[in-house]
Amino acid sequence: MLNNIRYKFKLFLFGATCLTTALVSCQKEKGLTEDPYAGGKKPLDLTFVSKAIDPDVVNAGDVLSVKVKGLNKYINDFKVYVNEIEAEVLTASTNDTTLTFKVPLTASTGSMWITSQGQSFFGPIVKVGGKLSVDASWKVINGATNTTGISTIFDIESLPGGNFFVGGAFNDFELKGTEKLPIGGIAQILGDGTYSTSGVSFGKGAGGAGKMIYSITRIPTGGQAGKYIIGGSFTAFNSTRTNRQTLSNVARLNTNGSLDSLILRDVINPKPQETYKNGDTISAFNAGVDGMVRKTFVFNEQVYIVGNFNYYRRMYLPNSSYDEKVYDYTRMRQMVRVNMDGTMDSTFHYNKSTRQSAAAAGGVILDAMMQADGKLILVGTFSAFNGVPANRIVRLNLDGSVDNSFNVGSGANSDIISIRYNATTNKIVIGGTFTSFNGKTASGVNLLNADGSNVTTFNAQAITGGITNFVGQLNNGKIIVSGSFNKYGDYLRQGFMVLEANGQLAVGYNNTGGFQGNIYDMVENTTSTGSQVILVGDILRFNSTLPHNLLRLNFSN
Repeated sequence: MLNNIRYKFKLFLFGATCLTTALVSCQKEKGLTEDPYAGGKKPLDLTFVSKAIDPDVVNAGDVLSVKVKGLNKYINDFKVYVNEIEAEVLTASTNDTTLTFKVPLTASTGSMWITSQGQSFFGPIVKVGGKLSVDASWKVINGATNTTGISTIFDIESLPGGNFFVGGAFNDFELKGTEKLPIGGIAQILGDGTYSTSGVSFGKGAGGAGKMIYSITRIPTGGQAGKYIIGGSFTAFNSTRTNRQTLSNVARLNTNGSLDSLILRDVINPKPQETYKNGDTISAFNAGVDGMVRKTFVFNEQVYIVGNFNYYRRMYLPNSSYDEKVYDYTRMRQMVRVNMDGTMDSTFHYNKSTRQSAAAAGGVILDAMMQADGKLILVGTFSAFNGVPANRIVRLNLDGSVDNSFNVGSGANSDIISIRYNATTNKIVIGGTFTSFNGKTASGVNLLNADGSNVTTFNAQAITGGITNFVGQLNNGKIIVSGSFNKYGDYLRQGFMVLEANGQLAVGYNNTGGFQGNIYDMVENTTSTGSQVILVGDILRFNSTLPHNLLRLNFSN
């Protein structure tokens, strides 16, 4: 009896399940018969016939014709855009099958499309040529890479023979490094971008700490002329042995790129049975700091070290052994000036009564430059320097005190990320997150005179969609601006643009497409037709190319 009841109950459940399934199926079937697009606008019978532009590359201002179908119905109600910039339609030569328009002067490479009655119809890509182009002869293939982290290039230093040193966070370059011999944060390239080890001996490069080189500075004159000061985040150069990691984020390299070192005799040796420890090899430049070095400068045979550190430190040789190093520390916030042997210059940014530096910046130093007279200009997130109000920018006298003659007034109302000076134009350009500078509206970029005052003829438009993080002025006055923004005023500029010295977009130089990444440094070289500009940084994409953190652009006059 019980088994019979169970059987009937299971039969009931089976029947209920089948009924439910049938009802759901019927509902789904009914739902599928309904038009999900009911009530929408009927698509316009307008199409592009042309799949490409002829010629392949055009210039701003050129007149183009493309084949279309069905345009007559909307001849008085349509617009044409090239990469979001409206184009002028030449109505006299436009009809049902042909659309003729003029490439906008401010257009850049991108898609073209027609809009009519709230609908858009995309056509071919318009490749806009102009006075700015990616240099196809640049021979960087894989560039800077890193098997364990970032591969950013932070600095590029021109060499007398036309080659360059580049410094950064990479541990490989052009895939020439190995696990046993990595290319640690420094490499040499020829004038055409080719990776070269000729005449240099970096060994394993920077090691320890962050394994990064932020700054490379060539010593121009004096007894150490031709050598290099490097700064960054590292504790060793050309060594992975723990007891050889004795550097402190700054070092001097010989002319061939090897560590400038000296041999000590009669060193303290707690293990006399290990006779080789009776001597030692150490850095000849006995100076360092306890934090990251952002910039190094050389003036009058002295080295300026700028960064976000708290202490200068120097190896105390009488008490140091082969295995254990002893250091003397002096509190020096963010700046220190040292002699060529590494000894600290106590006449710069130092109070002898307190035996430490002044307060320095009340924030982070993000960038710095040195004028021809040796004065430093620092920018960043601070609002005071040495207790003196200084909104994100300050110039220092040769003793490290604030130079009150620097005419920046109230300064910037938000962070300054980038600063560069051009000796040819005698102008300073700054970039960052600010929207005003010394009472003047300035959206992320501003041009200053050498005394810090605003250039009144420079009037920038609003930068939106992101921020500016690099600026640099060319010798002809034009200004390179890059960042994460997507518009300049009403114009589409995807992270990169070229401005005139008055702040307007430079006609013919904003033809390139999108930019992705960060630029940290640039080098300009004059050519017979204009100039070539090398950009380095964390450059991921530019105008549909993959630069691998090094990019060379051609600027035509």
